[in-house]
Amino acid sequence: AYHYFRIFNSWTEAYAWTDEGTLEVTGVPFNDAYRYMDWLLTVPLLLIEIILVMKLDPEETVSKAANLGAASALMIILGYPGELILDESKLGGRWVWWGAAMVPFLYIVFTLLVGLNSATNSESDPSIRGLIRWAQVATVISWCTYPVVYIFPMFGISGSAVVVYIQLGYSVSDIISKCGVGLLVYSITMAKTEALAEH
Repeated sequence: AYHYFRIFNSWTEAYAWTDEGTLEVTGVPFNDAYRYMDWLLTVPLLLIEIILVMKLDPEETVSKAANLGAASALMIILGYPGELILDESKLGGRWVWWGAAMVPFLYIVFTLLVGLNSATNSESDPSIRGLIRWAQVATVISWCTYPVVYIFPMFGISGSAVVVYIQLGYSVSDIISKCGVGLLVYSITMAKTEALAEH
C-alpha cells in the first residue's frame, strides 16, 4: 500500500486542476518509479502464490518459483527505462525496452499456459483443477493489458494526456491482476483446505 500512497502523492505534486477542469503540469516531475518498485515486490509474489497452490514436488516448486520470480523481476527491470521515454522523437527507444521486456513476459505466459500443464492436470479434484487453470489464464489475460498500456505513447497520445492514460491503464490492470488473481488463489487455498479436512 505504501507505494500507492507515494504514487498518489507524486501525482498530486506533478499535476493540478485548472479552473477549466483540465490537468496542468506543475513542473514537479511525476515519479513512476514507485509503481515499478511495487511491481518488483508484488509481481514475483503473485506468480509464486500460483506455484505454491499447485501439485508440484518440493524441488520443482522451488525451481518454478525461482524461475518465474526472476523472469518477472527481469521483465519489470527491463521495462522501466522505456517508461521514462515519452518524448515523441525518442519513442524508438521505448519500443526497444518494450521488446526486451516482452522476452521474459512471453516466457512467463508460456510457463503459465503450457509449462505447468502437467501439474495442473495432476490435480484429482476437477473443481480445484479448474480454479488453478482459471488463475493461470486470468493472470495471462490481465497481464496482456500492461504491454498495451506501455505503448500508448506510440498511438500518438502525447503531453500530460498520455501520462493520465498510462496511469489509469496501469491502475485498472493492477486491480484486475492483483485483486482478481489474489482472490482466485485464495479460493484455491480454501478448496484444498476443505478437501484435506474431508480426508
